[in-house]
Amino acid sequence: MTPALRPIVWILISTLWLFPTPALSDAFGAYWYQGKAEITSYDLSQARYGEIHEGHAVLIFVTEDLSASRQVKLDEPSSPGAEVIKVLKLNTTRKFTTGIYPYSMMTSVFTPVYADRYPQTLKVTTSSQEWCGHTFTQLNLVDGAYRARLMSYFEREGDRDLIWSDGIPEDEIWNRIRLNPSTLPSGSVRIIPGTIYQRLKHRAWGVYEAEAAVEAHATDADLRVYTLVFDRIGRRLSITFRSAFPHEIESWEETSRSGFGPAETELTTRAKLRKRIVTDYWRQNKNEHAYLRGALGLEMSRARN
Repeated sequence: MTPALRPIVWILISTLWLFPTPALSDAFGAYWYQGKAEITSYDLSQARYGEIHEGHAVLIFVTEDLSASRQVKLDEPSSPGAEVIKVLKLNTTRKFTTGIYPYSMMTSVFTPVYADRYPQTLKVTTSSQEWCGHTFTQLNLVDGAYRARLMSYFEREGDRDLIWSDGIPEDEIWNRIRLNPSTLPSGSVRIIPGTIYQRLKHRAWGVYEAEAAVEAHATDADLRVYTLVFDRIGRRLSITFRSAFPHEIESWEETSRSGFGPAETELTTRAKLRKRIVTDYWRQNKNEHAYLRGALGLEMSRARN
């Protein structure tokens, strides 16, 4: 396939799996428009430097109003002239320690709720902090293509700008599961690998072929497993979620070559459900609210007396 034809084929493929969009149910509105966020903590076993390191991950899902032109959260969405797109926002955090020093990573994904009008994720951002330094990555949907900016302290990555016109961001998949699993891409698809994966592997940015499928869980009839297999880069991602609405994510696994050691052995990152709550966390920022971290199975904040 010639490069000139790829964007056209991509548009046709996208149309097949994104349209039509089923009408949103009353249950959808009752869950996602109640003015609260769903927060889920996970026990994390993170592959890094040829070993597995223990930590925790948190997924925070919430709907909010995004500016169509600026792709930022609107301060006054009801003001005259405001260009409002209702999105499902996912904030993913990972914290783990490698030897003496810690990692703190976060990804934000903004996916329109109404895919019949806005079929693609609008924005993805990822930041990573550890004792060597910090990095920031941002993807914005502009004129049907993703414009990416990578700010890094690594010389070979530097500060770079890239454009992709024919790939689905892997980071979008998590929101697609929550919004409507029937819209998940299947078969042979072109994927922009997840921004946290790219950050940890320092792999060249690009769009990669993957085989995608939704399958029944091996032992639990109430669960489904969505899998992406990247043969070219030796990677497999599996996300386990509930088949019934609201399709909560129960666990995930990511297997790839470690990149360290002479054999480059395969290692698997795993995250397994710890606790889940639904709350308006942005209003719970006082010392008296620290107990809610315990409800998530996270370390308690120490309040000063």
